Amino acid sequence: MVSALHINATAALRAWRPYEAAQESLRQSYLGFLAAREDACERSCAPGHLTASAVVLDEPGERVLLTLHPRVGRWLQLGGHCEPEDSSLADAALREAREESGIEELTLDPEPVRLEVHPITCSLGAPTRHFDVQFVVRAPREAQPVASDESDDLRWWPVHALPEGTEELTELIAAALDRRRTGLTSPRPPRHLG
Repeated sequence: MVSALHINATAALRAWRPYEAAQESLRQSYLGFLAAREDACERSCAPGHLTASAVVLDEPGERVLLTLHPRVGRWLQLGGHCEPEDSSLADAALREAREESGIEELTLDPEPVRLEVHPITCSLGAPTRHFDVQFVVRAPREAQPVASDESDDLRWWPVHALPEGTEELTELIAAALDRRRTGLTSPRPPRHLG
């Protein structure tokens, strides 16, 4: 039986219209994966599964909150696996952001900002893929994050001075800043950081 999360994820990705051709190609791939797998949103889906992540920006949009992931050993945006209680990918991203940041008063833009597929060995213990759906989240002014046990470190970084080894986050953060600046639900081509 198809879960409510699966139905909602399919509807959200059908409705989303990315600007970039590469993002549109990924959107179509995600929709195909969802159509082929009733368990596409469950971490037990060995060929891969949808995940949800959050680019957490501070109120002025000058800093981004990154976590030093213990298993990956790199600074990443917040996020992770969907849980049975999540009714949507947006709910999953917001829950993950709250759990990993310790900040309750977060505001989420309910439309995805980007998609990214990456290979990973997660809790299944075998190589798989994460079909990550990425959202923009805003933290209130002066929000003080508290690292969870899912992080080796958690801190604010200036959006134009990210830590070494985070080059793959540049496009995501640029798209998040553009979304924050314009308020558009369908992103324009992101301005590159730098």
